[in-house]
Amino acid sequence: MSEHSTEFIIAVVDDDRNTLESLENLLAAAGHAVRLFGHAAALLDSGSLHEIDCLISDVGMPGMDGLELMHRAHGARPELPVILITGRPAELLKRAAPETQNYYRLFQKPFNGQELLTSVNRALRNSRSAS
Repeated sequence: MSEHSTEFIIAVVDDDRNTLESLENLLAAAGHAVRLFGHAAALLDSGSLHEIDCLISDVGMPGMDGLELMHRAHGARPELPVILITGRPAELLKRAAPETQNYYRLFQKPFNGQELLTSVNRALRNSRSAS
C-alpha cells in the first residue's frame, strides 16, 4: 500500500491482485493515498470507510459483491463517491435498482486508466464542493 502524504485517500476493492496493483500504481502516481482490499468485507471490517474520500470496487467478487458494498458504504456515508468496475456491465445493469444508477460511475474491464483517473478526480471535486 502507498503511504504518500496526500490530500485524498482512495480505497480499491477487488479480488484480482493484478487489478489492485495496477490501480494502486495509477492512483499513487496521481498523488493519491491508496488503500487496497482483496474483498468487500475487508474494507468494512477495517474501519477505514470513514477516512476514505472515494471508493473504487469491482462488482463481481466472491462473498459480498460491489453493489452490496456500495449500498453498505452509502448507508454509512451517503456522500461517498463510488466507482464500479465490471467485466459484465449488462448483468450489473439488470441487477441494479434504478435509483442506484445515479450514485456511481461504471467502467467496463478492460478500462482506460486515464479515463478512470479523470472520473475519480471529478468525483473528488464534486464531493468536496458538496461538503
